[in-house]
Amino acid sequence: MAILDFDHAAVTHQGSEKHAMSEESTAAVVEEEPAVAVPEADKKTKPKRQPRYNVILWNDEEHTHEYVILLLADLFAHPVETGYKLACEVDKTGRAIVFTTTMEHAELKRDQVHAYGKDRLVANCAGSMRCTIEPAPGDGD
Repeated sequence: MAILDFDHAAVTHQGSEKHAMSEESTAAVVEEEPAVAVPEADKKTKPKRQPRYNVILWNDEEHTHEYVILLLADLFAHPVETGYKLACEVDKTGRAIVFTTTMEHAELKRDQVHAYGKDRLVANCAGSMRCTIEPAPGDGD
């Protein structure tokens, strides 16, 4: 504990008269916090990263390249050039990874693709494109 000394003058008001009290020396007691050793954070440990998931768009014969490009722009913010390249990849290989993210976000994007609706340029289009998610390879988790 540390003791601090200080002087003060107290002034009181009674009616219209001011009476000054005599100065008195007052001692105040201030408690110090005990020193506590705080463990230093381990600099070698990194926050654990969430596993990554790929959002995969699958080919079918019911959707046009225009539909795929518009879907990718609207839902994934891909520029037209990227959308065109991915649409060609879906058409050529049967599938394309259009986005990689956390599982919850990948599930949301998959559901948005399923809710996007049918291709209005194709008369016999039954609905949205097929879209799935899968763990990203080599993620290490």
